Parts: sequence; C-alpha cells; structure tokens
Amino acid sequence: MSTVHGSGIPGDAVHDRGTRVFHSTTPVARRPDRGRPPRLRLPRRRLLISGGALLALLAALTRLPSDDGALTPDARITLTVFAIAVWAWVFTALDDTFVALAAGTALVVFEVVDSDELFATLGSDMIWLLVSAFVIAAGVTSSGLAIRAAAWLVGSARTVRGLVHVVTAALVATAFAIPSTSGRAALTLPVFVAIAAALGSGRGAGPRHRVVLVLALVFPTVILLSAVGSLLGAGAHLVTSQVLHTATGTGFSFAEWLVLGLPLAVVSSHLAAELVLLLFSRRADRREPISIPVADIEAASGTPVTGPLTVQESRAALILASVIVLWCTEPLHGLHPAIVALLGALVTTSPRYGSTTLKKTLGAVPWSLLLFMAATLALGDALIASGAAEWIANRLFGGLGVRSPFVFLLAIVAVSTVAHLVIQSRSARSAVLIPVVVALAPTMGVSAAAAAFASTAAAGFCHTLPSSAKPVALFSDVEGTRTYAPGHLRKLSLFLAPLMIALVLLFSYLVWPPLGLPVHR
Repeated sequence: MSTVHGSGIPGDAVHDRGTRVFHSTTPVARRPDRGRPPRLRLPRRRLLISGGALLALLAALTRLPSDDGALTPDARITLTVFAIAVWAWVFTALDDTFVALAAGTALVVFEVVDSDELFATLGSDMIWLLVSAFVIAAGVTSSGLAIRAAAWLVGSARTVRGLVHVVTAALVATAFAIPSTSGRAALTLPVFVAIAAALGSGRGAGPRHRVVLVLALVFPTVILLSAVGSLLGAGAHLVTSQVLHTATGTGFSFAEWLVLGLPLAVVSSHLAAELVLLLFSRRADRREPISIPVADIEAASGTPVTGPLTVQESRAALILASVIVLWCTEPLHGLHPAIVALLGALVTTSPRYGSTTLKKTLGAVPWSLLLFMAATLALGDALIASGAAEWIANRLFGGLGVRSPFVFLLAIVAVSTVAHLVIQSRSARSAVLIPVVVALAPTMGVSAAAAAFASTAAAGFCHTLPSSAKPVALFSDVEGTRTYAPGHLRKLSLFLAPLMIALVLLFSYLVWPPLGLPVHR
C-alpha cells in the first residue's frame, strides 16, 4: 500500500502486515509525537473481553462436580473443547475448517473419541453423498443445461412480478441439482448478470434499476430459503440428520426431507419474493410489461441457449432426473442414497457418455467444506455421547421454568433465526444448536426430530448482513451492475425474520404432523 502526501499536507503512515511504503510529492515535515497510545480497536477489544469470559467459563468448568454423574470427565473435556471452538468461530478470524479440525483433534488427544471415530466421519456415507453430488452438479453446469433452463423460464415472463416468481421457481428447483447454497449462487450469478444486462440497467437510477435491485435481492434470498427443500440443499441438513441419528438411532432420508422441506421451501421462497417486491419496487414497476428475449440472455451469458438440446444437455438432464427419482424411491429398491449418487457421478464422468472428467470435477469439489462437516459431525457426536449436550440443555433451560412445548419450540426457532449474527457458518450453527435441541426436546414433550428440523429450517434465514452468508456477499458486489447496500438487507430482514419464525411454527403444528412429523412426543 502507499500513501500520497501532496502540497505539503502531511499524511498518516499506513501500516500493513507486509511492506510499508511511503511516497510523497514534496518533502513533508513530520508531526511531533504527542505520546498518545494508539486507540484499541473495537474488534480487538471484543476479542479481549470475550477471551476473558471464555477463561472464566473454562475455570468454572474445571470446578464443577463430576462425582455425582451429572458431568463426567469426558463431558467436561467435550464442553471445554466445544466452548473454545464456538469462541473461535464467533470472535476470531481463524478459518472455520481449521477450528473444527482442531476441535476434533483435541477430542482424540484427550481420548474422548477414538481416532477411528474421527476418521470415520470423513469416510461416512454423508461425505460420499456430497462428493458424488458435487460431481453430478459439475456435469450439469458444464453441459450448459442450467443456463438453458433459466433462459427459457425467464423468457416466458410477461410482467416484472411474473419474472420475479418465475426466477423464484427456478431457484427452488436448483436445490436438487447443486448441493450447497454457495455453489447455487455461483451457478446463478451469470444468469442474474445476463438478465440485468438484458434489462439495460447499469449503475443508474429509475424503474429498471429498481427491478434489478429486486432481482439482486431475490436471488440470494430464495437460494438460502429454498435450501430446506432438499437434504443436500445445505451441509447443515446432513449435520442435523447425523446428530439426530446418533441421539435417537434414526435420521432423515432424502425422501423424508423432501416431503417435509419442499412445501416450506416453495411457500417461504415465494412469500419472500413477494415481500422484496413490495418493499423495493413501486406498483407501476410490478405491473410493467416486460419481455426478455432468449437471444438476449444468450448474448449476455455467452452460452448457447436456443435450438434443440445438445447431446450433453440431454444426458445431463437424464442423469440428474434418474438420480433424484432413485433417491426418492429408496424404500422400493433399497439402494443407499450415497451409492445412487456415486453411480450418477461415475456416469457423469464416464469417458464416452459423460459431459466432464473425474479429474476435473474432483479438483472443483470443496474439500474444505467436507473436512469441516466431518469435524463438526465428530464434535456433535461427542456432545451427545458424553452427555455434554444434555448438561448444557438442562443448565440453559432448566432454571427458566419453561415447560410449554410451544414456548420451547418458539424459543429454539427464534434463536436459530438470529444465530447467523453470531455464527456465520450454517453447518457450525447446526453443530452448536442441534445437539442441545435434541437433548432437551424430550424433556419438554417435543419430538426431537421435529425440534431439530424446525431449528434447521429456521437457520435458513441469514440475510441481515452481507457477511451473513456467501450468496448474500456474492450478489452484493457484482461488477458492472448496481445491486444492494447493507441498508437494503437490514430493511428486508426486519420484515423477513418474523415472517420466517411464524412460517416455521405454522408448519410445525399444521403441515408437518400430517406429513409424518408430529411436534409432540
């Protein structure tokens, strides 16, 4: 970095972690050192305060009695590692995966879990399922099928409101093709840019800019909310299923999650899209006739989207449809979802039939995410198996006198909704919240599966800040297109957060019980 001092006006020295470079156009007289100590920045102050609180908590943990069986030595160690991991996730700039791996390693070193158990999480069926799904998604993307489908849907819209809801429906469908919200955001960003370019809106103001603003908010909002429609929609869903399986012996299958999550994904996504329309556009904008020719999308995206399907597109569509059907019909054929996904990945990368190569797709798999998931699964299992999660649950809620199942469910849904302000990673939030929720739910007369599913569904709301989720950050800064500012997100969150809490509670009591997930034990 460099600092330019001009016309004799002294500039402040720029401190960087690397090289310090000073440049001036004229000699500058240095200001005398007034002897004032540098001000402590807020992040560092928060780090020190939170570190002190962590030390106090750890000191308290070491003094808690364990001879009565309320807190075993393994539970004490697990709580200590858990507290340090949460502190590092919240208050430090350390990589989430690094923190999770360090926590998992600490549990092995202190003999809370066996090394085989830690390594087994990386080779679990959930990880194989995700790896194979990423390979299939890479084949769909490289074939051009996704851009073609989006262009066809967008071209059918006749009004701004129609365009927004068509885009919403298309984004909901991508939850079954791409196994992560950040991957879906990266896939659909070129579609958004192409639509914005076709609308002719750059960085100016006016009706078309308001339409682009609405679309810029709709894309990440729907991507995050619609993820609940698929077990593979977010890594947090797999964490929830695995933790629930450890605690109760039964998790969620792909078909079960689909039946429960897809209705909420559709309703919440379209309601959120309508909310964005009402908040950030005018009535005349919403009724304005609009026509986006498919050729314009083709020109803006640089991807052929007209004419008959290519061979690669047809094959990618067949593979994706076959895999989804086999996932949904697991009780009929008995094939494990991970085996189905692995078969789809092999066909996708086969030499003569596939649209890509295995070497290329494996290089694009987010291994950091998979390592993070494996480590958090180990941490969640340790919390359940050691009794630490039950101890936390009793200490947090036992003294509150809460015995109403509705109040309990309302509390966990509300906490899950706002937890993104503290822990940004969706999977980390599940690793922190779900073990506690699963341990406490039976004592409150609530089904552990229903409480876990409601908590995970509510955690899909993470729109308050650009840093709250990767899709929100990605669409907040698009080169050549003016999108949204932090103020827009705060305004949206003010209305969307209570809407999501109400929706999850409504589904918990009225929709999910007839579908096989009763809220009460």
